[in-house]
Amino acid sequence: MPTRRTLLAGALCAPLSLTLGSRALAREPEIFSTDDMAINGADPVAYFEGAGPVGGLAAHRLMWRGAMWYFADDANRRAFERDPERFAPVFGGYCAFAASRGYLAPTIPEAWTLHQDRLYLNANLRARALWLQDVEGNIAKGQENWPGILG
Repeated sequence: MPTRRTLLAGALCAPLSLTLGSRALAREPEIFSTDDMAINGADPVAYFEGAGPVGGLAAHRLMWRGAMWYFADDANRRAFERDPERFAPVFGGYCAFAASRGYLAPTIPEAWTLHQDRLYLNANLRARALWLQDVEGNIAKGQENWPGILG
């Protein structure tokens, strides 16, 4: 049978557990970034120009959806500003293969795919190889999971 002391201790601990629990359930950022850079500083527009991952410059950066995006030149920055949804990677730049499996993973600029004029990034080249085994199916599964997997 609980004593007055155990009931009091439980009542005092409840607010602490609620506070700690809410931290554990914090939502992940909509856009994956490292060191305050989306796509690790790669120019998202360059992928669509056939150049693959090209490093962007601080002189041509802009903030969009809480992340800093870098571009190789001013023309690419302006193109992104006009239509960011076209150039930004799907699933917020998180690993597309991981999103298809229901979790989040970081990405590297070198593990990329353009499919139906959309950019998909993966955690590494192995994840990209798995992603490429069923691109359409993985996209459908990722869309079912997104954005719920952000938390």
